[in-house]
Amino acid sequence: MAEIALLKDRRIILAVCGSIAVYKAVDLASKLTQAGAQVDVIMTEAAQRFVHPLTFQAVSGRPVYSDMWRAEIGGGLPSHIAHIGLAEGADLLMVAPATANTLAKLAHGFADDLLSVTVLAAGCPLLVAPAMDGGMIEHRAVQDNLDMLRQRGAHLIEPETGRLASGLTGGGRLPETPTLIGHIRRILGLGGELSGHKLVVTAGGTREALDPVRYLSNRSTGKQGFAIAQAAIDAGADVVLISSAEVLPPLVGATLVDVDSAQSMLEAVLAQVADASALIMAAAVADYRPRSVSQQKIKKADEWLNLPLERNPDILMAVKAQREKTGYPKIVVGFAAESENLLENASGKLQAKRLDLLVANDISASDAGFAVDTNRVVVLDMDGGMHTIDLTSKAAIGDTIIKRVGGLLA
Repeated sequence: MAEIALLKDRRIILAVCGSIAVYKAVDLASKLTQAGAQVDVIMTEAAQRFVHPLTFQAVSGRPVYSDMWRAEIGGGLPSHIAHIGLAEGADLLMVAPATANTLAKLAHGFADDLLSVTVLAAGCPLLVAPAMDGGMIEHRAVQDNLDMLRQRGAHLIEPETGRLASGLTGGGRLPETPTLIGHIRRILGLGGELSGHKLVVTAGGTREALDPVRYLSNRSTGKQGFAIAQAAIDAGADVVLISSAEVLPPLVGATLVDVDSAQSMLEAVLAQVADASALIMAAAVADYRPRSVSQQKIKKADEWLNLPLERNPDILMAVKAQREKTGYPKIVVGFAAESENLLENASGKLQAKRLDLLVANDISASDAGFAVDTNRVVVLDMDGGMHTIDLTSKAAIGDTIIKRVGGLLA
């Protein structure tokens, strides 16, 4: 797990209840620590029946708290009121997994163990991830308790549907670690630099149908676009992700608009940017499409196949025309993937399409660009400025681009 700028040195209290899903909480504590967060774990007595506190201490490198009345060496606090300090210094308090019993305590204000009293003392956001078996999540009592927590401002993570520990299949599964971290990032990003701004991000390579089973496409996976969208979520933006990427998991906090062809992406972009602060056009849009689409699978016949192509619409040129009439989007960022004459071609695209920023990358490099987690780019602006970003993660490049967008909007 790479370091995440948003989580660097943030104090997160992870409160763990008695559930078989505790094993996922161990992985969550480990990944958050690797990402740079300081994770303080509170365990209920029931949680310790599933996992020993030493396990959480090993993955977090910090003491684990379980008892209000014993000294820290035994899993308690240094004093009987130290839970106040534990709560006051936190950026987020997350209860995961949250059992039905703990949900009832939190909903009705009980304070009979370290977890419940810390929740009452905390002034930071509360994030709750319920997990339980056998259809318990649907019980009216549990749903009423969840409603009470929502009304008080708690953030809830919907449990997933799948195989449960009992062998039954149904709702109540604790989501996997990436989803949980996605919710944490969404909450910590609220009120960020781009709060109140709508950002539209495109990602992936378009697919131009040839027949019912074949299409023309390119090597873009959508990773850079998704990294930019995640950085925008971290900055507090309202993010619309227009994506043709099929294999990447959805981003928590983004409104996903699925598209496939250049035409469908054009329609989605023009609709979404009508009230957007910024468009970041990271998708690799096909320049051409088959002139006609066969309704039946094309069979092998002659040695050669003649495949007439026609130009796809230029999405950024269409955005330029709409922007000149309406003023939206306020900022437009384009991308140029080039195999030669990188700066010359990129500068021409920047000027022709009246972009505020253009991100250019050399696709001939094997360690950057398509289908890898790293990239190196040059960022050009309308004033002739040029900023080179050497080989780094696509996440880091996403952070840099979003900071530039934030600066332009400011």
